[in-house]
Amino acid sequence: MTYRDKLNPWCIIRPVSNVQMRIVGRFRRRSDAEGHLQILKRMMPNVPFEIMFDHAPEDTDSQAEQGQS
Repeated sequence: MTYRDKLNPWCIIRPVSNVQMRIVGRFRRRSDAEGHLQILKRMMPNVPFEIMFDHAPEDTDSQAEQGQS
């Protein structure tokens, strides 16, 4: 996950299948994502969209290596 993605953790996703999803947009605040979701649902009422908080944990491998040194 890039630094820019970490600044915008709220996502609107479109499920493609049971396993896959597409990120439609990233937002800094949940209220911004909810506003965009309302517009998308008005424009495409038959397409499923969801809001998701995309939080990637810190890289624990690099932290463990630093602690062992």
